[in-house]
Formats: sequence, structure tokens, C-alpha cells
Amino acid sequence: MSDTQIREAIQEAIRDNDVVVFMKGTPQQPMCGFSARTVAALQEMQTPFAAVDIMPDPRIRQELSGLSGWPTIPQLFVKGELVGGCDIIVEMYESGELAQTLGIEAPQDAPEQAPDAAASAAPTLQPENRL
Repeated sequence: MSDTQIREAIQEAIRDNDVVVFMKGTPQQPMCGFSARTVAALQEMQTPFAAVDIMPDPRIRQELSGLSGWPTIPQLFVKGELVGGCDIIVEMYESGELAQTLGIEAPQDAPEQAPDAAASAAPTLQPENRL
């Protein structure tokens, strides 16, 4: 797969999913604490999201950062716009802004502090799916 094809697949994932997180690993098996914490915050919001594992090919991360202008992973996109990385997501979760950005009401039983980590059943977009 060429760099251009990878870039196009990233753009397609952002365009085709209202909420998509590019992360190290998968929601079921995050490969770093930042990715795990971001996924846990999204899961607490009880809204569907897609996930893209950037680990199988280093060009995914390179092309993603080129597109977004954001150097770190994870990266959360909502309705085609970059929201930010883990620290921003945690802050937004704790202020209530994440629910607002997602266009939902925060679940009543959601903890005030962003959770540390969790497992998920979020669909994962794999490199064999054109990334």
C-alpha cells in the first residue's frame, strides 16, 4: 500500500465515522496508557466510536500526523474535526465538554473523573481495511 493510499484511507475513516480514535492498539487491547484512558473516557460516554490501530504500519502515524498537524497518539476526531489527544479528552470529559462535543447528554452514572482504562467492543478498523 502506498503512502497516498494510506492517507486516503485515513481521510475516509475520518469522513465515514462520526467519532473515530486513532490509537496504539485496539479498544480491546490498548498498547499504551494514553490510548487506554482515551478509550475508557469514550466508553463512559456510551456513544459508538470507531478505532484505528496505528501500530501495524509506521506510515499510518506519519500520514495521520501530516493530515492533522498533531504529533501525538491517540487522536480523536468528531464529525471530521480533530478534537485532540488524551490530555485534552480527559479535561473535556471532566468539564462536561466531551459530551457536548459528541452531541450527547453525559450519562447520569458517569464518574466525575475520567476513568483510567477499560475494555471495549468498539469496531476496530485494521490495516487490511485499507489502512
